[in-house]
Amino acid sequence: MKLNSSRYIRRSLEGVIHRAAAEFPAVVLTGPRQSGKTTTLRYLFADRCGYVSLDLPDVRAAALEDPRGFLETHRPPVVLDEVQNAPELLPYIKERIDRDRSAACQYLLTGSQNLLLAEQITESLAGRAAILRLFPLTQREVARRPGRPLGWEQLDDAAAATAFLGLWKNLLRGGYPELTASSRRDAYLWHAGYLQTYLERDVRMLRQVGSLTEYQNFLRILAARSAQLLNLSDVSRDLGVALNTVKAWLSVLEATYQVIVLRPYFANVGKRLVKTPKVYFTDTGTLCHLAGLKDPEHAASGPMGGAILETAVLAEIHRTLTHRGVEPRIFFWRTTAGAEVDFVVETASGLIPIEVKLSATPRPTMGHAIRRFQRDLGSAAGPGFVVHPGDVTLSLGPGVTALPFGRL
Repeated sequence: MKLNSSRYIRRSLEGVIHRAAAEFPAVVLTGPRQSGKTTTLRYLFADRCGYVSLDLPDVRAAALEDPRGFLETHRPPVVLDEVQNAPELLPYIKERIDRDRSAACQYLLTGSQNLLLAEQITESLAGRAAILRLFPLTQREVARRPGRPLGWEQLDDAAAATAFLGLWKNLLRGGYPELTASSRRDAYLWHAGYLQTYLERDVRMLRQVGSLTEYQNFLRILAARSAQLLNLSDVSRDLGVALNTVKAWLSVLEATYQVIVLRPYFANVGKRLVKTPKVYFTDTGTLCHLAGLKDPEHAASGPMGGAILETAVLAEIHRTLTHRGVEPRIFFWRTTAGAEVDFVVETASGLIPIEVKLSATPRPTMGHAIRRFQRDLGSAAGPGFVVHPGDVTLSLGPGVTALPFGRL
């Protein structure tokens, strides 16, 4: 049955999904829980595809007991939801696809665990499936303008800056579609339920996690260190657990799309992999909940304000590029002398340096680190931007523009 189109929020990824479905026998849509994967596929393909949820115990049991019979009952084209619950189906899906390899859009699969799915798909559906990712809503999707360009691609005069307090209210809620569609929902309670479900389901399915209580403490410590250089040895010592355990827990967070690990920019790719990274949560609502924040004014003026705004900027860039079907190449830049640029985005036209400032009053001095980056990188560096929570777009000197978050 077609979903209510008046409540549906259009996603930037829709065109990419349609192209993939027209070219591949299978499309795999991954991303964090509640990011809108099922809703998007059911909206786009309700008139063409059946739908089966492998989240239901009886359905999952039927799929595992007789996979060929299950696939015969649910013949393509079909959406198989939460396929990580029955990865044993994938070799049998491959068998079905290989009967008619040229037929596109046979199976549309969703899943919320990158680690498990990637292993199974590589083994079973290599060359047969397009793998796409859907994250929570971007600000351009919330504004019903999913195709709006990023700030360095084209300054959008029609994009209005969000009022200061309204911006922080939005950051506190985060970008999950259910909270955006239902403004009356208590965001703090929703995130509490989300994290509990995440812990009880996704985390328990990944073998590296023993004590959920210790893992919850790990999440809170990571939130407190968001946007900082992450020393896992310090985290290990603070938690009183082995370093290898902390590394495994971080890999679980990455596999379930809860964090983005950001590495420093070096022209030498090998150096990027060994230097100390930064870690950001993929959603500002998750970060605020773990930090115990409920009030937008406290979030804006408290010690976590800068980290929250940085998380919002990174999330917007990362989601926008990912929802175009592009692999985001985002880094940070830091010199031994202490100069630092929050984000460096690698694009076809050059490296875009981005600084994030908590002040809504941009000043030329805010562009100092960007100008240093542009001098050091020379012709490889493109124009830079200082993103802030105010409403002023302003030149801060040659090659540096102050940009309101709403116009990013």
